[in-house]
Amino acid sequence: MPQISYLKKRDGGVYYAQIAVPADLQSIIGAKMKERSLRTKDHREAKRRMIPVIAEWKRMFEELSARRVLTDADRAHATWQHYTGALERYEQTRQAMPSEADIDAAMEATIERVQREKIDIGDRLAVLAASLEVMAVKDRRKFDENSRRVKLAELRRHLATGEAALIEDELEDYIQRNKLIIDPLSPERGDLARRMMRAEIEALERTLERDRGDYSGAPKDPIVTPATGKVRETAAPGESIMEVFAIYERENPNNIKADTLAQARRDVGIFVDYVGSNCPVHRIDKKAVREWKALLLKYPVKATETKAFEGMKLAQIVKHNATVGKPTISTNTVNRYLSGLGAFCGWLVAHGYLDINPVTDMFLAKKKDKVVFPFKVDQMNALFKSPFFTGCQGDESPRLWSKPGNVLIRDHRYWVPLVMLYSGARPGEIAQLAVSDVRQEHEHWVMHITDEGDGDDDKSVKNEKSMRLVPVHKELVKLGFLDYHADMKETGEGRLFPLAERNSRGQMIADFSRDFGRYLTKLGLKNGRGLSLYSFRHGVFDAYRRAGYLDEQFNFMLGHASGNKVTGGYGVLPQGMLKQRVELVNAVAYPGLDLAHLHAACN
Repeated sequence: MPQISYLKKRDGGVYYAQIAVPADLQSIIGAKMKERSLRTKDHREAKRRMIPVIAEWKRMFEELSARRVLTDADRAHATWQHYTGALERYEQTRQAMPSEADIDAAMEATIERVQREKIDIGDRLAVLAASLEVMAVKDRRKFDENSRRVKLAELRRHLATGEAALIEDELEDYIQRNKLIIDPLSPERGDLARRMMRAEIEALERTLERDRGDYSGAPKDPIVTPATGKVRETAAPGESIMEVFAIYERENPNNIKADTLAQARRDVGIFVDYVGSNCPVHRIDKKAVREWKALLLKYPVKATETKAFEGMKLAQIVKHNATVGKPTISTNTVNRYLSGLGAFCGWLVAHGYLDINPVTDMFLAKKKDKVVFPFKVDQMNALFKSPFFTGCQGDESPRLWSKPGNVLIRDHRYWVPLVMLYSGARPGEIAQLAVSDVRQEHEHWVMHITDEGDGDDDKSVKNEKSMRLVPVHKELVKLGFLDYHADMKETGEGRLFPLAERNSRGQMIADFSRDFGRYLTKLGLKNGRGLSLYSFRHGVFDAYRRAGYLDEQFNFMLGHASGNKVTGGYGVLPQGMLKQRVELVNAVAYPGLDLAHLHAACN
């Protein structure tokens, strides 16, 4: 959902809390926005008071979203369930009634007491007190029968007059347990109450027949029949999909990274958006996954950030997009959603919640066409001579990067593209480097790409194969990379690029990767998909091949190989092996690329 401010300042300076009502709840709540005065003009105090108000509204939305309207299947289910439940309760009471043997035992106990306590049998009050227990045991069955007859008569009278007091507690319990949306004054509630009263009347009549030893009776009221329609199952406490996902999240069986786990939560959350927040986890099946996948194939890109879909759920968004016409997510993105749900379902199978993984064999075939292309030399020459690298108007946004000026960007945003150009390393791998990760090994400068470190900022790599030593290319030395490293070391920085940040999902410099693509568009180098920050990495693959190397000879340099990798510690590579890596990395070249102006800028 698009971000809107939860605070609103009215005329007079008083702050109000506000929140958009989800589209599917607007008819129930009767408004598109909820507002409440916070009774203060102080901004800080308003923010403090706003938090519990917004939390209260969100809880209400969540509760209402889990509810559903009453259906014919619900009516039939409520009627038959109440009949069978009432009959079972009455039968349990009957089974607990004293038998003839119980009455005889009570009589013997009373006689024994009279003899033991030497009660005067001529004293009527004393005899009455001693025999009360026998009388209570002997008359309990008759008292219970009379009570049922009285209740039966009252239910019939209430049914005729429209009174529902005798059934109110059971009615409310059914509504709450099954998460139904029923207005207290609606005809639907009255109809459901009458059905449940008719069900209990039938149950009471069966008990009176059983008092006479007749267990052959069946309901005579035509509405009191076994329910045949399907009623949506409601999760028991602790067994909804997201409640069980929280257990999976805490356990983290595959020890995946925090941002990947957070993405899985969002993916599973979109599935829950389709099946309902109160769906039991054991109800995840092939049919539900198949229908969800069909909706994902029509799901628009960045739907939750688009104003046109504000407050809508998955099915509503897809339906509305038929009119809006926003582009839909890619096959790879659909597979990513399926992957997040599939990993969770695999854990559910292992822990006995499901018998099979319903996501198995649901994945879409990947498209063979390339979506990322390496830069051509003329494109790189245009890029590296553009204001971003030579001097721009400001460093805040791509809009200012593209205008010539005297602002020199020389932080991670400058160095990451250049290091990628001559190493093929991933953007995040470079941006997270510690100063100590760039060092000399056997008289050669190297970059240690690893998830280990002593800094405050957590480091990560794509997988174990990605940890490696990559020599610093001779062109990077000419461009002043080692001089920059020396400056960072002299100032006492722990990180090589201290301004590089992770986004809310934990992805390193994801914002810059996005803005870099926008900058390429502003320069006229990009039109749609194809070029991005990753184009530098793809270019290194081609550069190795152009130099005559086979993929298996250089893949390990880019974190794709199973062997020849560094998994931790310093100085683990023999000198001969490191020399081979130096020769490999320096074979990366781009005939016709001119960076002389950047060399001069470093001097």
